[in-house]
Amino acid sequence: MVRLILAGLVLGFAVQAATASDGYSPYVGEDFPMQLLWGDTHVHSSFSMDANVMGNTRLDPGDAYRFASGETVTSNTQQEVRLDRPLDFLVVSDHAEYMGVLPRLRAEDPTFLADPAGRRIFDSLTGDTEAARAIMDELIGSLMTNEPIFDNEEARQTIWGEITTLADRYNQPGVFTALIGFEWTSMPGGDNLHRVVVYRDGAERAGQMIPVSAFDGDRPEDLWSFMQKYEDGTDGQILAIPHNGNLSNGRMFGVEDSDGKAIGQAYATTRARWEPLVEVTQIKGDGETHALLSPDDEFADFETWDRGNLALTGMVPKEPGMLRYEYARSALKSGLELEAKTGINPYKFGMIGSTDTHTSLATGAENNFWGKAVMVEPGQPRTNETFIKSAAGKEFDIIAWEQVASGYAGVWAKENTRESIFDAMRRREVYATTGSRMQVRFFGGWNFVAEDSLGPEAVLVGYRKGVPMGGDLPSSPKAGARGPGFLIMALKDPLGANLERVQVVKGWLDEAGQAQEKVYDVAVAEPGSGTVDLEEASYENDVGSAQFAQVWLDPDFDPAQSAFYYARVIEIPTPRWTAYDAARLGTEIVSGARLMVQDRAYTSPIWYTPR
Repeated sequence: MVRLILAGLVLGFAVQAATASDGYSPYVGEDFPMQLLWGDTHVHSSFSMDANVMGNTRLDPGDAYRFASGETVTSNTQQEVRLDRPLDFLVVSDHAEYMGVLPRLRAEDPTFLADPAGRRIFDSLTGDTEAARAIMDELIGSLMTNEPIFDNEEARQTIWGEITTLADRYNQPGVFTALIGFEWTSMPGGDNLHRVVVYRDGAERAGQMIPVSAFDGDRPEDLWSFMQKYEDGTDGQILAIPHNGNLSNGRMFGVEDSDGKAIGQAYATTRARWEPLVEVTQIKGDGETHALLSPDDEFADFETWDRGNLALTGMVPKEPGMLRYEYARSALKSGLELEAKTGINPYKFGMIGSTDTHTSLATGAENNFWGKAVMVEPGQPRTNETFIKSAAGKEFDIIAWEQVASGYAGVWAKENTRESIFDAMRRREVYATTGSRMQVRFFGGWNFVAEDSLGPEAVLVGYRKGVPMGGDLPSSPKAGARGPGFLIMALKDPLGANLERVQVVKGWLDEAGQAQEKVYDVAVAEPGSGTVDLEEASYENDVGSAQFAQVWLDPDFDPAQSAFYYARVIEIPTPRWTAYDAARLGTEIVSGARLMVQDRAYTSPIWYTPR
């Protein structure tokens, strides 16, 4: 034994050299994103004017960060609330319009009261009920007319400095990431063109420029101009995330620019540059697709809000033809058509979910849903009241039970830092869920085989042989080659429901240059809703599957046709938040209200472009 050890010592250098030359470690040079981080990029605090006038007068951005990172918080309705699991990151995205003004006025800040407009708002807020309601309507109405009541640049700079400093204070690299952001809230005539803007940077850079508001310009081109100025002036990085195209009355994903001209290469390039993501599901409706746009998709009609826009006088109903410019799947199809004409795809975006809560509380789960605003927190009349009125009559109103417990953003990152999360968003390696925390991987490539999904290193194989969600397939390796393969892995939320099915949604351009779509079932477990007990608001996981791992080959691939592919993973039926309200609070079950839900995930697409 001693002689053997000595021989090893003498020959140690030779042994090491031989091992190194053989490349023993297969992981050298690999740096793949292996952390799945959960977050919400769209939360409003008391610093948002509309949240404040609707009752959120107490919970500021710091409270939003504390709650998201796992602390128990007392809501504005004096109820204690806590997440089942902390989030990994949060963007407090208070509206740029009147950002932080109302909390300062309520606190009687002399700087804000010295402004005549500030004094008028304060006197109305603290006056009788009629005066307070009138000033609230005036403030909200000004968003639609782009005529601000209070516009004090010094005050805006003070508030923005406070917000960016708070984000830095709560940012804990490796533990919890507080991303700096705001919402640009353009809504001409009530048509929703809102974007959440997210920074890669800390307060030192982000604080140098006051956020642009819709009062400064209500066209998306105005927002993109600000973003360019920010990056040029600070050497920072920034991106924008559109949301609620379903409330835009056909304007969010159109084929014309803001001047009514057909989208050209310059517009397409600019939009693709600044908007790599779309928030595809949230409290105000799911935005993946619509049953009228996808009539062959049995799962298309999911938590749909499709009646009109956000006009102050009541939702202006939609006209025929608007829907196709409002939903993510149809926008992805339009992107293929526009790319064929201009050479650039303006709608080459990834998909995430977020809440758009105005309570400061990022609660996306069905069994812990805190609602859109304070007036619809648990215990309030939040199922049978009219939530949004329509100008066309009651049949077009949105009723409070139609709020959606949704959603969250899943991000595949290398570490839990601002830089790593932002970079994952930029490369679109992200996906949306409607509140569940299921784990989903989606890779595309030309050489995947069935066995690739079965091995212990399936994820590494996905990166080595293909591209992840959000990526582009390389050109087909040779003429006559088989179609692309997709490696799909899905694992149930460890505290949630089993999975019912995995699907691939494909969009492509046909021979006439028209975009088509098809949904393929990749794997389906035993479906069924018999395990749901609505009286108790409970369910059992005795149907469905805990996980799926599969390689799927496109059976209809045509190498001459541009295409996109994304995965949709659907859970078994479970109780909806309305069922939990009925069981826990004795809430009246409103006629027509949905009591069950099949939560789901949507991955970012993978694109194929012919060589």
